[in-house]
Amino acid sequence: MKIVFLDVKTIGEDLDLSAFDRLGEVVKYPFSTPAEIPKRVADADVIILNKPRIHEGTIHTASKLKLVCVTGTGTNNLDKEYLQSRGIAWRNVAGYSTESVAQHTFAMLFYLLEKLRYYDDYVKEGHYIGDTSFTHFEEHFHELNGKTWGIIGLGNIGRRVASAAGVFGARVIYTSPSGHPPQPGYRQTDLDTLLGSSDIISVHAPLNQFTENLIDADAFQKMKPSCIFLNLGRGAIVVEQDLADALDRHVIAAAGLDVLRDEPMSPDNPLLKLKDTRKLLITPHVAWASVEARTRLMKIILQQIEEYFKES
Repeated sequence: MKIVFLDVKTIGEDLDLSAFDRLGEVVKYPFSTPAEIPKRVADADVIILNKPRIHEGTIHTASKLKLVCVTGTGTNNLDKEYLQSRGIAWRNVAGYSTESVAQHTFAMLFYLLEKLRYYDDYVKEGHYIGDTSFTHFEEHFHELNGKTWGIIGLGNIGRRVASAAGVFGARVIYTSPSGHPPQPGYRQTDLDTLLGSSDIISVHAPLNQFTENLIDADAFQKMKPSCIFLNLGRGAIVVEQDLADALDRHVIAAAGLDVLRDEPMSPDNPLLKLKDTRKLLITPHVAWASVEARTRLMKIILQQIEEYFKES
């Protein structure tokens, strides 16, 4: 068996992938362009990838290909009809990053809620030395207890965030953009109610016809001026120019983003003009990427390959 990793750098270079060697020959490419893929997969039995698009144009040369494994949940980059026409199976992985993304959600919230960048800078820049008081009250923050946390998209991650928010004493509500029926034990509302009543709003939804550009200028206008908005779903759910305007005009208090419309970030992204780190925190799509989550992901991929060839 020959296994080809098309973009192994997307899962990090710190993971031990030696377990794949026992399955056969393993070839790893850091990244692969569409032009490079046909030659690289020509004699592959299995290809493992995250971002490359897999369709007739990229894998028509792969006469031995039996299985395509995506190192993530989304499969928009697979031409499933073409794979089916050739009898090529595909696998993706869901649920591996729930703990990591939920943890990052709270890291972003507390950074913004408690003005941590400001207070850290205040001390490290020497302002606390010889201060007139033992406590500095310049920036105000509030407790999470008693606040309303609105969740957009109540899947595995949304439910984990809801559980943790409840521990802090927050009142949790959620909305389902796709119109799924209410989930027992959770309070479902319509989107407008959630936008208008939430002190914190976090997005944990996939990108689809129901969520693309869902959070736009109109949505921000419905939020509280004190609202902290967090997007850990997909970048295109948010209209970034509208978010930049909402922050600049004090329509909402702050925003934290782990996902952007263009990744890596486009040099003309309107959010780059906002320099106030108390109002905006952006991380480079790392919420999913704890060592444990990435290790779990690749263990599942390995098991999927073993199970496929055991059954076939």
